[in-house]
Amino acid sequence: MAKIPLLLPLSVLLLSLLSLSTAEIKSLTITADSRPMILFEKFGFTHTGHVNISVSSVSVASSSAAPNPNPSRLGFFLLSEESLLQVLVEIQQNPNFCVLDSHYILRLFNFRELSPPPHSRFEQSYPVTAPNEYSLFFANCVPETQVSMNVKTEVYNLDRDGSRDYLSAGLTQLPSLFFFFSVLYIGFFGIWIYICLTNKRSVHRIHLVMGILLIMKALNLICAAEDKHYVKVTGTPHGWDVLFYIFQFIRVVLLFTVIVLIGTGWSFLKPFLQEREKKVLMIVIPLQVLANVASVVIGETGPFIKDWVTWNQVFLLVDIICCCAIIFPIVWSIRSLRETSKTDGKAARNLAKLTLFRQFYIVVIGYLYFTRIVVFALKTIAAYKYQWVSNAAEELASLAFYIVIFYMFRPLETNEYFVLDEEEEEAAEQALRDEEFEL
Repeated sequence: MAKIPLLLPLSVLLLSLLSLSTAEIKSLTITADSRPMILFEKFGFTHTGHVNISVSSVSVASSSAAPNPNPSRLGFFLLSEESLLQVLVEIQQNPNFCVLDSHYILRLFNFRELSPPPHSRFEQSYPVTAPNEYSLFFANCVPETQVSMNVKTEVYNLDRDGSRDYLSAGLTQLPSLFFFFSVLYIGFFGIWIYICLTNKRSVHRIHLVMGILLIMKALNLICAAEDKHYVKVTGTPHGWDVLFYIFQFIRVVLLFTVIVLIGTGWSFLKPFLQEREKKVLMIVIPLQVLANVASVVIGETGPFIKDWVTWNQVFLLVDIICCCAIIFPIVWSIRSLRETSKTDGKAARNLAKLTLFRQFYIVVIGYLYFTRIVVFALKTIAAYKYQWVSNAAEELASLAFYIVIFYMFRPLETNEYFVLDEEEEEAAEQALRDEEFEL
């Protein structure tokens, strides 16, 4: 018991900061779980919110120290974001405090209200009339007691016409948002095809890979829009989540691959990859497979599984490693171009290449920083009604990144690299001497 007051507040606070899976109709199985608190859902309610809970096949296995556990010490409750800190303080101040006794929670029911064995079930719908973001918890205040049960949860708001909306109050705009951006990427792809067709002589293999990336991004957003739409209307994704994860995996792997290939100058500066550049791809691609497995586990399960926080940490660690790895080829290319410029006598061409790769380096760093740091900050500080803003910001940043990169490395027959005017050549030589292009 001595560890619970210290570990429990930290774990609850960590779970409250992590992005939970989309609230929907869920059927869950808890098996021999002794955790003092289990987080099931996190949902933004309007004044027409409802929580439906169905519990069945309940069994409580207690130790010899507590052979007859008090059923009122096990139950479900809702906790608002504003009340979370007060409850954590209560737990820290009193080692034997049971969260079900707190004045800051909205109690739903406890095991005293279960039907008698062998069925041991309970089903009830609760209205939520105070708009806020609430977390649905199960509390086990009996030490050394393991609980097994089947739980079905339905969390939703009612629209004006009486229909159910299973998306949180701050996420109900996501289907339209994702569909809008998918249309933009389809238009983007059409423009890219036109550019490639009008500059056929300058089209390289990397430009084809970049076109495939645009298609995968558009398909990923279409599947995301359909996934959220069906969850919003019916509470289940109807298989669209599978397609979403497939296209997300292809899109993410392609994105990191394109950044690495552009950073190495593959196909438009040289037709091959060096051994160290191949090793970067061999590291990044398997890591992205692991990251996407973690993403599926995070999205399709929830904090009720014991290893959910671990999977979040795996995803974060792998993502950081991949972000660092894709920077190395760009740095290598810049250093290689700087060394080449001292010996080949083509200062103007090398200056253009160096400038381009330096700009590419800055753009990639800015994109990674915004989508990993700024977007997370927006998710953390935005009010629950405006959770969609972080998604909009991430998609806007991604679209801006794609536009800038595709513009920088578009196929052009009048290539700026091959400007060999004598005056410009001399100016370029002077610029290369004055500017070391250090990162």
